[in-house]
Amino acid sequence: MERADIEEIFSAFGPVALRRMFGGLGIYADGVMFALVVDGELYLKADAALAQALEAAGSTPFAYDRQGRRVVLGYWSMPSAALEDADTAAELARRALAVAQARRLPAGGRRAGPRG
Repeated sequence: MERADIEEIFSAFGPVALRRMFGGLGIYADGVMFALVVDGELYLKADAALAQALEAAGSTPFAYDRQGRRVVLGYWSMPSAALEDADTAAELARRALAVAQARRLPAGGRRAGPRG
């Protein structure tokens, strides 16, 4: 998947930045990675609710094998219908960005929580 393809998919969402990472591409908006491309497949960051919606649309989770174990990350493939419809892609991108923003670490690199 080329830069132009990604920009076209997210044309109704707004500008995105791309950064090479681990043999793929991280896709960022507002400085937050909300999607990635690996082996030509586009994946969106998802929480349980978005994952359920994506799965119902035929999406699959991003997973890879590491040291004999299957590792599943919190990213799900963009449904094929959304790849052809910029408005649907934009709505899913907004949801994925909200998930990524909610999970973003605060300054200092630690999750917010009780101090002890």
